[in-house]
Amino acid sequence: MSFSDGHPFTADDRRIGFLYKLSIMQMEVSTTQVFDRPIHGRQFFEEVIRDNLDIGRPDRVQLLFGRRLRMRGPTKTPGTFRTRVLTEGVQPSLRFDYKRTKVKQYFKLARALRTETTFNDAYDFDVGRSLGNLPHLLAIGRNINHRVLSLERVAQHCAISAHTVERIVLPTVTTDEQRAPALRWGDPRTMAVLSALSGFAFTLKGFTNADLRDRVGALYDAGPKGYTAQRMTYDLRRLRLKHLIQRVPKSHRYVFTSTGRRAALFLTKSYVRLVRPMLDRLEPQLPDDASDQLRRAWKNCETAFEHAVQEARIAA
Repeated sequence: MSFSDGHPFTADDRRIGFLYKLSIMQMEVSTTQVFDRPIHGRQFFEEVIRDNLDIGRPDRVQLLFGRRLRMRGPTKTPGTFRTRVLTEGVQPSLRFDYKRTKVKQYFKLARALRTETTFNDAYDFDVGRSLGNLPHLLAIGRNINHRVLSLERVAQHCAISAHTVERIVLPTVTTDEQRAPALRWGDPRTMAVLSALSGFAFTLKGFTNADLRDRVGALYDAGPKGYTAQRMTYDLRRLRLKHLIQRVPKSHRYVFTSTGRRAALFLTKSYVRLVRPMLDRLEPQLPDDASDQLRRAWKNCETAFEHAVQEARIAA
């Protein structure tokens, strides 16, 4: 074998078809969004980390990577599905994996949100390593980045109008004269349903009674009988009549309406992050904490109200 021309194959080898072809061993597809006001970008990414620590769960990985996962049996999908927050110096990054493909997201140069999908094996997506598959693999990477950003964007911009809130939390009547029971904000069962819906990253493909029931049952103490299929059916009807979900024709699956996921996120986040922690701080059984401004202000308000009642001479 002669190496005089820099090629390991001889002329005879090449004549009968022994040739080298360029292949894709590793490939990175990135999306970078630069912020005019970097502080807003930093705040956005911190909230992204807070809201998406479970983005590496199998159900979410299925949505982000567009691949079905098998969690058991001989065809089990290999790999560990998890979310990691890594701190390098003072720059945190969010990372999650699918087989040998990895997605990394971080705030770059203090002003840009960068999302990177790295393919270490094209066969993770049933794509060959030939260089001719580069456009197809590039499209897959761009779609993955887009799904990640879309999921995060909805979670961060979930405010809804006062009219929408009233329509959800109060009893209403639909245009075809059906009574729609209230989804009362703060009610444990309602909040469990909304919280379960908020975690449904795979609802673009729909969910069933059983899918949602398992999640609600883990969040709600339904008593000795548990959270039954009948209770789930009633709650699904409430969600449908409130126009938060709609049934997929000729199936037993449901998907969000245009405002459904946003409403579920807003009602859940406002209660879990604002109302419930504030009520916990105002618990009368807790000892007075002079450093807690909210508790101190509430105590002053109660004292002033009791004084007003005494002056009006209507106290019991």
